[in-house]
Amino acid sequence: MNGGIKALRFRLRDGLCFLGFIMLLGPADQAAAQGSVIRCQLADGFDFPVGKPNADGYYKSRGYWPNGHLGEDWNGRGGGDSDLGAPIYAAARGVVIISENVGVGWGNCIIIRHPYRDETGKVAMVDSLSAHLYQRVVKVGQVVEKGQLVGTMGGNNGMYQVHLHFEMRKNLRIGMNRSQFARDNSNYYSPTDFINKHRVLQTSFQKYPIPTGLFAPYGHSLADAGSDSGAPVKVPVLPKGRPGLPAEGPSADDEDFWSKLRSRLKEGKVIEGTSPP
Repeated sequence: MNGGIKALRFRLRDGLCFLGFIMLLGPADQAAAQGSVIRCQLADGFDFPVGKPNADGYYKSRGYWPNGHLGEDWNGRGGGDSDLGAPIYAAARGVVIISENVGVGWGNCIIIRHPYRDETGKVAMVDSLSAHLYQRVVKVGQVVEKGQLVGTMGGNNGMYQVHLHFEMRKNLRIGMNRSQFARDNSNYYSPTDFINKHRVLQTSFQKYPIPTGLFAPYGHSLADAGSDSGAPVKVPVLPKGRPGLPAEGPSADDEDFWSKLRSRLKEGKVIEGTSPP
């Protein structure tokens, strides 16, 4: 009897926590959260997306720092093209909210939304992004488990040396539109720090409604839909040109795209689709 009452209290508390999360969102975000959800159990802990368990055989070739590199780059000990096709795993249980070839500086990307119980005992969510993949093997709306294969390591079709670019976002509105958000700890976590602090977590058999939206399509913002009105996000028609690339081209803060371009120009090379001066 007492166990049943305790379980009911946990359900009521968690329901109120989720309701509080929804109430903090704007009208358009609330519509997205309420209109498209997948039910999922809480994560029982986080692990690194490579070399399971514990990133065995891998190292960080580039770290996270605010207002600079907003994620971590991971490589195998062999390095270079030997990493092509290496397995990439889900860092924790969660719901796939993006799985597509975004193109430009991103390439094949997967974003997974992970529900978990935070240090205060409340239900929270975090998004993990894996970019520049060679292959994607999961679909939007799919529930994945920690350590499940979600894709393979690539280099965005030769734009980069093969590696995994991995981010963890506390702001669920970012999606593929980093340039519209502050590039600091208000929106991002240091992936290694977050994982190490959340290796083992309390979970249960209860499933929670996880919103699969809250972000705008690449190159647009929720303001395009009139977020004050609560209307769903509408995707404006892009001018004809390179698929998925807005008329203004890559954003000014897309450091992955521009650093690669500078590197190739320094070597006397150009990227596909351009011609030398």
